Amino acid sequence: MSAMAARPRVEVVIDLDAIRHNVGILAGCAAASGAVTMVVVKADGYGHGAIDVAEAALQAGASALGVCSVEEALELRHGGIGAPVLAWLRAPGEDLAAGLAAGVELGVYSTGQLDTVAAAAVATGTTARVHLKVDTGLTRGGAGPDEWPGLVRAAAATRGIEVVAIWSHLAHADDPGHPIIEQQVRYFDQAYQVARDAGLRPLRHLANSAATLTRPDLHYDLVRPGIAVYGLSPVPGVGYHLVPAMSLRSQVAMTKRVPAGEGVSYGHVWHTDRETTLALVPAGYADGVPRVLTGRLDVWLAGRRRPVVGRVCMDQVMVDCGDDTVAQGAEVLFFGNGHGGVPTAAEWADKLGTIHYEIVAGMVRPRVTRTVHGRRPLTGALVIR
Repeated sequence: MSAMAARPRVEVVIDLDAIRHNVGILAGCAAASGAVTMVVVKADGYGHGAIDVAEAALQAGASALGVCSVEEALELRHGGIGAPVLAWLRAPGEDLAAGLAAGVELGVYSTGQLDTVAAAAVATGTTARVHLKVDTGLTRGGAGPDEWPGLVRAAAATRGIEVVAIWSHLAHADDPGHPIIEQQVRYFDQAYQVARDAGLRPLRHLANSAATLTRPDLHYDLVRPGIAVYGLSPVPGVGYHLVPAMSLRSQVAMTKRVPAGEGVSYGHVWHTDRETTLALVPAGYADGVPRVLTGRLDVWLAGRRRPVVGRVCMDQVMVDCGDDTVAQGAEVLFFGNGHGGVPTAAEWADKLGTIHYEIVAGMVRPRVTRTVHGRRPLTGALVIR
């Protein structure tokens, strides 16, 4: 089999050296404030591969990991990662026993959740390490002002519970000067004092990616960067020297010379205005290339940006190459690190009216191969042996 035939049809390529670079920036910001870094690897590492990202992040200076669910935390444990892991969200009725046995720390939002975690700790003969979440104004998860004192008192008095930290989440961190941030900080500091008055000595964490990079006063004891780990800026228009770690690529399956006046792809929404060469690329909306980008999508092919023409199809797109000679098997980058003019996931998000989080997290698809570059063995106490 030839090397060209062996290449994946559609491929997400992950650069772990970029992850290490980004975590180095974030952990450096935290360390300058005396804080440690918890890297968020939920949703399979925002589509980049949770275990690979976790290992790279720990090598680059992270001390802990954050995920959504106990199931995600256990995937890290099964992957041999022994670093502290916080799982902060779950549905009623989920089994916590395996997570507690694996030393997974749990987010707790209410006295009802606290009772459930305490019962699981007693049943498994473990002590549950919990992070109590206070709602400071995002109005999502967490105990509100009326519930917070009762939650704190109950946590301090409940058998099988060790309160590791209190935490919250910012609503406007991508706008570092927004007045709501200061309001949330006041509520957070008041909540911390309530915990102290109840006899607890918890750590505090509030800062996401944007606050890690822009608000050192909000670093407290620990920061929780997510999107910036993957090289995507949390603040519009500012890069912070981050390097995107994901590329989406395919290859040219065939080319054809087409005369002027020909309609291309379904509905003939685009016609050639001159004789031109079209390249067929075997990637479409089933592979994560949004159909709604029809008429608005460029790719990087043979050293330059080129427009995708005609409708984006389920399995393929057509690229206008003009009079250039393009080889069958030539690499086609749908998005990448942006260097030299390569399209980026952030550009896709802007065109789609969404955020780059959704673009990269949406690349976990059955037909898309994930290729990872830059793996290095993780050693030391952060590995389960």
